[in-house]
Amino acid sequence: MSSSTFATNLNNQVEPKPISFLVIGYGNTLRSDDAVGQQVATEVARWELPLVYSLAVHQLTPELVEKIKIAECVIFVDACPITEEASVVQVHPLKPVTTGNFLLGHTSDPQALLAMSQAVYCYAPLAWLITIPAINFELGETLSPIAQQGVITALEKVRLLVQPQAKESQDA
Repeated sequence: MSSSTFATNLNNQVEPKPISFLVIGYGNTLRSDDAVGQQVATEVARWELPLVYSLAVHQLTPELVEKIKIAECVIFVDACPITEEASVVQVHPLKPVTTGNFLLGHTSDPQALLAMSQAVYCYAPLAWLITIPAINFELGETLSPIAQQGVITALEKVRLLVQPQAKESQDA
């Protein structure tokens, strides 16, 4: 769902169309398990669901706010080092950070991007962060078995979040 996210107005200027779900998977594809966020986003794009837009990015940057501002809901997907508390895929509801210090240079975190959207556009969509347990962040392009299973589970979680909206779009 790439170019269909934008419409051209009478002056040939591109105007964003609203989207129901924006899935942003992020991480370094050259750091083994850190690639899980991008892998999830890439797979979601293959689903070709109406009103679901997916981005696989290396890192979160302020430029993503341009997409966030037109989404009803945003799902961020990232790897997290496996710990006793974070040993399974988790879905965390997000709110914009409330401290005034959300401008962190060219890299950011999901809550800071939501805060930027709120500050600039007076709007922050519903948002979740899906974290996938990971154990290998060394140079490489192969996922550990734990991360591979995490990708499968994360895709199930994404599908559960977007499914009611996708069903409504098909019925319309």
